[in-house]
Amino acid sequence: MNSYREKTLRGLHAGGFHRIAYAEWGPEDADRTVVCVHGLTRNSHDFDELAPTLAAEGFRVVCPDVAGRGRSGRLIAAASYAFPQYLADMTALVARLDVEQVYWVGTSMGGLIGMMLAAQPDTPVARLILNDVGAFMPAAALQAIASYVVEEPEFDDIEALEAGLRARLTGYAPVTAEQWRRLAEHEARVQPNGKLKFGYDPAIGAALAAAPAQDVDLWPIYDRITCPTLLLRGGDSNLLTPDTAHEMTTRGPRAELVEFPGVGHAPPLMAEDQIAAVRDFLVDA
Repeated sequence: MNSYREKTLRGLHAGGFHRIAYAEWGPEDADRTVVCVHGLTRNSHDFDELAPTLAAEGFRVVCPDVAGRGRSGRLIAAASYAFPQYLADMTALVARLDVEQVYWVGTSMGGLIGMMLAAQPDTPVARLILNDVGAFMPAAALQAIASYVVEEPEFDDIEALEAGLRARLTGYAPVTAEQWRRLAEHEARVQPNGKLKFGYDPAIGAALAAAPAQDVDLWPIYDRITCPTLLLRGGDSNLLTPDTAHEMTTRGPRAELVEFPGVGHAPPLMAEDQIAAVRDFLVDA
């Protein structure tokens, strides 16, 4: 059963409660649950190809919208858009799912959340897939991401918004014309003036702008992870460098590395070879 269901729960932040929306695929009583978490400004629909494929293998697949993205509620204070809040929200989600273990698939920011959860004692993360993010991130790559997140462009129609999305997600490959349009449709938010904007809270950009970009070293966190780990890397990625990726195969959980030539940041997990890498790693468990 690969039915698609939309659900919500409540998370708590400094200003009160906020809605956490998530999509669910596959049998609710499945033996294995996969949680798929998107990147910084993305949403749960990034996994619309991957999720039904995993559901067909018997997995229950849960794809949340992190606070301030997609259908989830926005936070009152920009400073709340930070990893302590994301970790608390995802812990609440796992509790709602009523499972002892989850397999975690995280793209970029979603991978960082997964790393931080997997590194904790008695973690519920039994298998971890990191999609184009790792234990070290260079400042230049982080600055490039921050530079577009702070922008708030308006678009006259869905075609213009799709073009803007393509201009931002230059590393996404391969993505078909039909997939680009679907991504744009799920991204678009109609404004009071009839224009369209990207579907995330602009305060996320304000939170990033408050601190200058610098190298981020997460090796102490990565080295505490013990669960089987798969590392996916876009061959042209500037966020997950070749040196970092290969070092991640020799320390900590000694991740299995799969690279996709001609892909940047981040593999969108929409092409068959990218989906197969995820599916095979989880099915083999």
